[in-house]
Amino acid sequence: MKDMDLRRDVMDELELEPRLNAASIGVAVVDGVVTLTGHVPSYSEKLAIEKVVGRVNGVRGIAQEIDVRYPGAGRLADDEIAKRALKIMRWDATLPDKAIKVTVDKGLVSLSGEVASEFQRDAAEREVSRMGGVTGVVNRITIEHPTDTTDIRKKIKDALKRHAEVEADTIRVSRVGDKVTLEGSVDNWDERIAVRNANWSAPGIRIVEDRLRIGPAALVDDVGPG
Repeated sequence: MKDMDLRRDVMDELELEPRLNAASIGVAVVDGVVTLTGHVPSYSEKLAIEKVVGRVNGVRGIAQEIDVRYPGAGRLADDEIAKRALKIMRWDATLPDKAIKVTVDKGLVSLSGEVASEFQRDAAEREVSRMGGVTGVVNRITIEHPTDTTDIRKKIKDALKRHAEVEADTIRVSRVGDKVTLEGSVDNWDERIAVRNANWSAPGIRIVEDRLRIGPAALVDDVGPG
């Protein structure tokens, strides 16, 4: 697909999303990589734009350069944002109590601490991202070394099969210790994210190296040695 055609598809997709004001977003495309510029009134809207663009067929990468500009009434002091973030995470039963620390600098939230899984790490970032006053999130939460000895290869293979949108035969997953390497191809950005998530969901995985390509490829073995 030509870059100019992909740009048009991305802009059309943004126009169709009722939650977004596409008029404030600039779109440029070079070799399938979409660069987004402009400004939005909340960080959650910034994330929504990236998700919408990622589902467009032909998008190979996204460079996010959108600014978050809260109106005067939406601005919050850093200490208030930190207090709200800690309270919201305490309400989430999936997150360990007092395991996550929060610092805020001009609306930019930094998360640190240690949790048991990538799911918990993502959940903490997701909860904070929805808050008003947040201009960005830096996730420095680490994952503690798991003690689960479940067959990781089987977990990954089963997870890939459960994702109807992913052709598992075009994906190769190799594992060494707690590191997984992904190779092969997917049809679009959404499928790439689905493959990553399937691997993060397997117990014992702390590192995922993504070498996936977007586009057609020959069939490969689904799960490699390890």
